[in-house]
Amino acid sequence: MPAVDYRLEGEVAVLTIANPPVNALSLAVREGLLQGLQRAEQERGVKAVVVTGADGTFAAGADINEVASGLVLKSPITREVQAQMEAASKPIVAAIDGVALGGGFELALACHWRLAAASAKVGLPEVKLGLIPGAGGTLRFTRLAGPQAALEAITSGAHLPAARALELGLVDALADPALPGALAFARQAAAEKRPLRITSDVTERIRDVSPDLFASFRRKLEPKARGQLAPWRIVDGIEAACTLPKEAALAREREYFIECRDSPQRKALVHVFFAEREARKIPGLGADVSALPIRRAAVIGAGTMGAGIAMTFANAGLPVSVLELSGAALERGLGLIRRNYDGSVARGSLRRERADQALALIHGVTEYQALSGADIVIEAVFEDMKAKQEVFARLDQVAAPHAVLATNTSTLDIDTIAASTSRPEKVVGTHFFSPANVMKLLENVRGKHTSPQTIVTVMALGKTLGKVAVLAGNCDGFIGNRMLMFYGAEAEFLLEEGATPEQIDRVIEGFGFAMGPLAMRDLAGNDVGFLIRKGRTLPPDERWSPILERLVGEGRLGQKAGKGFYRYEGRTRIPDADVVALIEGVSRDLGIRRRQIPDEEILGRLLHPLVNEGARIVEEGIAIRASDVDVVYVNGYGFPAYKGGPMYWAQESGLAQVVQTMRRLAPTHGARWRPAGLLERLAASGKGWSG
Repeated sequence: MPAVDYRLEGEVAVLTIANPPVNALSLAVREGLLQGLQRAEQERGVKAVVVTGADGTFAAGADINEVASGLVLKSPITREVQAQMEAASKPIVAAIDGVALGGGFELALACHWRLAAASAKVGLPEVKLGLIPGAGGTLRFTRLAGPQAALEAITSGAHLPAARALELGLVDALADPALPGALAFARQAAAEKRPLRITSDVTERIRDVSPDLFASFRRKLEPKARGQLAPWRIVDGIEAACTLPKEAALAREREYFIECRDSPQRKALVHVFFAEREARKIPGLGADVSALPIRRAAVIGAGTMGAGIAMTFANAGLPVSVLELSGAALERGLGLIRRNYDGSVARGSLRRERADQALALIHGVTEYQALSGADIVIEAVFEDMKAKQEVFARLDQVAAPHAVLATNTSTLDIDTIAASTSRPEKVVGTHFFSPANVMKLLENVRGKHTSPQTIVTVMALGKTLGKVAVLAGNCDGFIGNRMLMFYGAEAEFLLEEGATPEQIDRVIEGFGFAMGPLAMRDLAGNDVGFLIRKGRTLPPDERWSPILERLVGEGRLGQKAGKGFYRYEGRTRIPDADVVALIEGVSRDLGIRRRQIPDEEILGRLLHPLVNEGARIVEEGIAIRASDVDVVYVNGYGFPAYKGGPMYWAQESGLAQVVQTMRRLAPTHGARWRPAGLLERLAASGKGWSG
């Protein structure tokens, strides 16, 4: 089958992109489009052209494998196809079903007109791969929709619903389905000899644009895009679209695209892109294992986490029951859910109609028996083994025989929880991250007896809920929290040796995290961290720093108390001399001579232990592959995606450096801080994680 099918519908040539699964604009597609456009131009009986996609999708973008290669694309590139469109003497109409994203939407933007199905979505999400649109996207989007809309949409990579695209002028009409409407539109345009609209020449929405618009947007972008390249180059490209002649603006966009394409950030983000897809693949599960259909869910616990999980199901269109045995606690939880939706509506991130639809899917219940119709029940009570065992023992009595019984535990042993039931094969961990209705990561945890079908079911559930799912093995803390212990402990050891909270947080935030480890402790609550610590037993050759205990003892619980590692005015953190005095007191008590610690040392001592424990987790089979660790940390723990995740970052910067750091720390920190065997072997051989 050709990558682009050419057929006649009367006097209209229909070019159909047929490159499954997503109609990516590979070389064969670009060649087929160019040949089809040239043929339609030459055939005298053809009066108009419609470009569409097969199997309900227009085109989801460039071929990611071509982009990942880093090589110059072979001719014809998309710009050459667009040049043929703009040189055409006959109307060209895009018929958009499904999605038109990235290069696919840039192709559609070069058509004279665009019709979209009401369910279609369009957008330029290149920023998520560390790129900017490279085929005139910043120019044509801006000139059709105006710079403000372009800045918001392209720097975020947002997918725009067809109705919003129509409002912005990015599509010209809605038609269901798109192809018959586009055919009628094309015939009418040809019959009326309608002047062909070259979208790159449209200037109505870029006249009299104030330079203040771009300066203001750059200030707004700073907190979200600090350290990144692509978002800033997108702004530069949109500004060029408003201030430069067309050809100069297109040349400037191309320069920015090549700069981003050749950057380490693009390479790292493409690594994350492929790693997320690889994480879905579970070795050892036969193709005959199918997921249990999830039509109805239940959540036990209506606290912050339970409420967020319930919202996640409702947002995906699945009815969900929320259980609290106390009517008052249930009402508090349902009230929290209502306030969360109201807040989203007030911010403009959710339509009232959509919020009401989701709320209608959430039902509060006060008896376990009401959960008997659920296909999956997720326990979200507080992190206490005895409490969770009691919940699962009761669930075992009332849940449907086929139901998956899941625990939202972040650290506790899955097998011990499963032992409270008569069906351990149905028990699995589904570790959501707070706020559950926002955070993308779903860390699924298999126990010793978890069945293949249960595993496949929760991995498929992640996709249904719009989450990035990773499968972990059963151990204390699983993947993410097991690694995090070393990161948090080392931050406190650095404080003992001479660093300050603001220096440590500044270094980590400068690396690309949204928040440093001590500011994060204050946000989560120092009392919470201390209670978790008290429940853990360290090996005899390790210790906890007494800093956290002393902070809690003085009532410095974090943001909620107005003081923690910092003093707070609202959410603004302010360095506090009293905290420095407390830390210096700990150093004296321990006989530690304080010193100036270079920023580079702080970065290595915080991140290298993460990588080292990640290597152990891979070696033990807790994580299936090193890239799964990257997916967990990028989507759940704030590791900057444009650095690729801790394992990728360490490989790029040199695994031998990690080994050196851990050899330096192990004599004072304990045996678990020694370099992992896998790490030492790879560093010695010069190979990477997959080598």
